[in-house]
Amino acid sequence: MTAMSKRVSVAVLAASAVAVIGVAAPQASAAPVPQPQSVTAETRAAAAQAAGAPDTLATLSRFFAREGKVAMDAARPRIEGEAIPVSYLSPDFVAGKAGASVARLEFLASKAVSSDGQQAALWTARTGAGWQVVNIATGDDEFRYAQMGAAKLPGGTVFREPQIDAWYVARGGRVLPLDEDAERAVGAGGTSLAAYRSRVTRAYGDKLPGSAYAEGGMAGGYSAAADDAGAPVAAGAVAGGLALGALGVVAVRRARRGRTVV
Repeated sequence: MTAMSKRVSVAVLAASAVAVIGVAAPQASAAPVPQPQSVTAETRAAAAQAAGAPDTLATLSRFFAREGKVAMDAARPRIEGEAIPVSYLSPDFVAGKAGASVARLEFLASKAVSSDGQQAALWTARTGAGWQVVNIATGDDEFRYAQMGAAKLPGGTVFREPQIDAWYVARGGRVLPLDEDAERAVGAGGTSLAAYRSRVTRAYGDKLPGSAYAEGGMAGGYSAAADDAGAPVAAGAVAGGLALGALGVVAVRRARRGRTVV
């Protein structure tokens, strides 16, 4: 069964909450810093250090206490498990570049849990100042879809198409859906990698960096869209290159379709 829920990022909860963690959004004043092509023990360690830093844990306490669900001094947030890579649809793939992978690494996610069981994802990315937490988002999407993808297509690449908030897993020329948004896009049985490329190229090929769409100030995505709370719906939350927007501050609130496993 499915359920509608809100996913809220730290940017909507406090005045420049990302800055509270000590991180200014990298794209606010400069070009985004490219992320690594792959995850190493070194990058995982750097992400873990940023996620477990005292300033980060203090911000997490405020985050978990934002709606009075738990007292700030009782939240006692902790980091569970190791950071996992999170990939998004690659603009090079959309552009049809030879040899381009369907997805590219955007950030590492660490799971944070409060004393009352609330969960959040800490997004850690390489910035001009090193590896830092750039966003905090409610829920466990990143971890849940990683597990679903590994079970559905072992060894595949789990990735998100942020423009429609869809999650997939791809391997061996196939792209399979992991949520309802992806099913609507490619069907319950999935599609071929070639057919998926054709679809995203039609949808986003004219919205790549340098396009009239991007040059016209539409880098946040489909600007006319809004969620059912009236907040802007961003095309993406991280610097994906598909005119996606700034790290951690664009996707402040949007409707989510979460899959509940029963």
